[in-house]
Amino acid sequence: MNAFRRWQNLYIPKRLIVLGLCALAILINYADRSNLAIAIVYMAKEFGWSSTTQGLVLSSFFVGYLTTQVLGGALADKFGGKWVLGVAAVGWTTFTLLTPSAAKLGLNYLLLCRILLGIAEGACFPSVHSIIASWAPLEERSRTVAIMTSSNLFGSIIAFPVSTWLGSGPWGWESIFWVFGTVGVIWSLIWQIYGGSDPSTYPGISQEELDLILKNNRKGSFYTSLPTSEEEIMYRSNEDAIDVVEDNDCSDLISEEIDDSFTTIKSSNPSHIPWRLIFSRREVWAIIVTCVCNSAGFFMLLNWLPTYYLDRFGVDKEYLGYFTVLPYIAQGTSGFLVGILADYVINRLKVRVIIVRRIAQIIGSFGIAIFLLLATHVAKTPLQGIIFITIGNGLNSFTLVGLNVSQLDIAPRYSGLIFGLGNSLAMIPVIVGLILTGWILDSTEKNWNIIWNTSAALYFTGALVFSIWAGDKVIIE
Repeated sequence: MNAFRRWQNLYIPKRLIVLGLCALAILINYADRSNLAIAIVYMAKEFGWSSTTQGLVLSSFFVGYLTTQVLGGALADKFGGKWVLGVAAVGWTTFTLLTPSAAKLGLNYLLLCRILLGIAEGACFPSVHSIIASWAPLEERSRTVAIMTSSNLFGSIIAFPVSTWLGSGPWGWESIFWVFGTVGVIWSLIWQIYGGSDPSTYPGISQEELDLILKNNRKGSFYTSLPTSEEEIMYRSNEDAIDVVEDNDCSDLISEEIDDSFTTIKSSNPSHIPWRLIFSRREVWAIIVTCVCNSAGFFMLLNWLPTYYLDRFGVDKEYLGYFTVLPYIAQGTSGFLVGILADYVINRLKVRVIIVRRIAQIIGSFGIAIFLLLATHVAKTPLQGIIFITIGNGLNSFTLVGLNVSQLDIAPRYSGLIFGLGNSLAMIPVIVGLILTGWILDSTEKNWNIIWNTSAALYFTGALVFSIWAGDKVIIE
């Protein structure tokens, strides 16, 4: 009886509940998009699709996906992430369930369904990043983002083998979408009860936990102490002197400059989004350009890897999901460890944030690029290919504490919007790349070297841009 009472009185930190549900949402989100990479092998056989048609089907999702990235982030930053994420989940769950019916009606119906699925899923990541900005204490930020981003990998880890099992089973490939859609329905119901945008209004949160969250999440206290009043500005030493000037082109914005590498932009009207100033910052462009390069490589691998194993190594369809899942197990598992390591290095060893971010991004991008090239030019057997790609994906997890945290470093108030902006623009080369890949494979008799050489070049480019332009100061308040 005493043990039962102690269990009843056990306090579960509310941030673990909210952020845990967000991680689960990302997992489901990615499972619902990744399952097509397996399902399309069965669908292509049933409907007689060429590689070009498969590329069109795979890319159609991203046509919708790019349209709601910025909108989802902006709405979540302004009104809170709970309802944005909740509405998005209902949408992507609905279109997941409708996918088999759309495919049987015809290719155009399937393309429309995938576009609508992308529109709904586009708001997920930006709204989650907005929730992280409100809920994650400073000391837990790197690991929180790493766990969240690793959740998408675990979505793929679950989707590939389960989709293979379902697609090869008596219910056929249609059951893949029915099962994953049902999981989305269950999550949506739970989120309506336990989700939350603002810790200060969350039912049952302790004052101790609220203080922990808010003490470092007050405006202007992210990794860098910034002046918040005229007295504090006047008090600063000459070395840190700040000139406060009003922007004539945008009168509700103030630019505070310390030096060429540190400019903080404060908005006196929080509801106004300082678009011109956001686009003027090299730190923002570091995120956008690197996101474009990383996403193009990542989604190329995610969508075409099963087909690559089938074409290059002749792997049996019944084993495709199991072959494909190994790289993402390595990446997801190492992602958790990388997040903990980054927080330790930043908070305990006191290594400057920007050094951690840049080194992590270089390791992650160069790692996947080099081992992708080895898989392309050295691997002769399925086992060799899997080993190289698995090692590369494991190293790629370092980008979770590089690029993926950067918007929280430089603009916590607009973190969802900036993440959505980078992710939205990144979808353009993803769409083109997926379609072009199918065309190249049809035109070159399955020459995969062209595909993976291009992906590796994009990873190298993104790492170099990030290492030069990225920042760790709060530049937009």
